[in-house]
Amino acid sequence: MAKISKLFVHDHLMQAVYFAPRGKKRLLFLGMNLQQRYLSPEDRLIGFLGDAGAGKSLLIRGMFPGLELTNDDNGINIRPLPLMDDADRGHFRGHTYHLDVRFESAFTQPWKIAEAVKAALDKGRRVVVEHFDLIYPFLDINAEVLIGVGEEVIVTRPTVFGPEPASIAEIVFESIKYRRMAHSAEDITSMILEEMGLERPEVHSDIKHGFVLEFPEKPDIDLDIVERRVLELIDADWPISYFDDEHIRVGEMLYPCTGPRIHIKRTSEIKGFHLLKEFRFDPVEHLYTIAGIVGEAEGPNRSLLTL
Repeated sequence: MAKISKLFVHDHLMQAVYFAPRGKKRLLFLGMNLQQRYLSPEDRLIGFLGDAGAGKSLLIRGMFPGLELTNDDNGINIRPLPLMDDADRGHFRGHTYHLDVRFESAFTQPWKIAEAVKAALDKGRRVVVEHFDLIYPFLDINAEVLIGVGEEVIVTRPTVFGPEPASIAEIVFESIKYRRMAHSAEDITSMILEEMGLERPEVHSDIKHGFVLEFPEKPDIDLDIVERRVLELIDADWPISYFDDEHIRVGEMLYPCTGPRIHIKRTSEIKGFHLLKEFRFDPVEHLYTIAGIVGEAEGPNRSLLTL
């Protein structure tokens, strides 16, 4: 009975949407949950969509523990590509292959990559494809599960009526700017709170086009002053850059960050920042929260189906 129920959920999944969290641990944990909820052992073609630095590789690591990724966050890429090498040999040694189409296209024609993917599928292998929208026109086969990563993580199981990879890619490429703005604004706000004598917030949460900082006790601060200080730093147009896996550089200042690759490049790129001028108490977690909002316009909000 449990097996029938699981298959029913998979067959009738249209779209599931999650906030795309910031930070390595949270992305890995989300990936693990997506694997348990939405993947079947019989799924062979898994497509990922989203801009560089959105967290696709971390989600993949969470969903497929032990899978050897052909690229990593340090820019190290495996050559020759195992999928292409095995396709040329006509002998597929692995069960699951990873492929970054954007990178591999610099070395191999897209039609040849598509042929290798189809050959692996014909042999019952699984292929996990980053930037699936770039290979789809040559494959003419939609993924069994499509996962888009932008401000939100969108999970779909396409049918002959869609969604098409391009429609998901359009949404996540447009919305990633809000996630980057929110993350940068969150770290800048934390910096200002530390300047005002508070300890750096260790607990974070997500809201649409924004962020939430959580505290065990109600902070004794004026939120108008906090907002004004953050806006001053935004107007200063400081550069924001990756330093290492645990820090960013804001101007000349080094600051701890759990997602150092998910940022805008300069503080002035944060648009429409404001704080909600109240502390809200979470009676379940027993925490006081501060919420910040970014963005001057809503992101795309449309149906993914092509009907």
